Amino acid sequence: QVQLVESGGGLVQPGGSLTLSCAASGRTFSRYAMGWFRQAPGKEREIVVAIGWTGGRTYYANFVKGRFTISRDNAKNTVYLRMNNLKPEDTAVYYCAAASRGELTSYGADYNYWGQGTQVTVSS
Repeated sequence: QVQLVESGGGLVQPGGSLTLSCAASGRTFSRYAMGWFRQAPGKEREIVVAIGWTGGRTYYANFVKGRFTISRDNAKNTVYLRMNNLKPEDTAVYYCAAASRGELTSYGADYNYWGQGTQVTVSS
């Protein structure tokens, strides 16, 4: 069983930056692949970024390449999402998720555990 708690969301101006954190409980965190998803009002949930259990492999959705960076610290049971050059279209609730399969995956159905989400609003 893994519990995930996101933090770091908020209101930021276009072009600004935010760093989201996802703290996980459980001794087996280091064996899970981790992902960040987002859902904007009226839209379906979509994958943003993901990272394999070793941290050696990552996936980035095209719309965030060059702007967002995912990283993990297995010693702290935490995964991070650094978001730079934020745009109004990045406004959404961002969810952290864990996949017990461990290997990198961008499919939401592979993720077993989900956080409650943190709101990110990009607006002037």
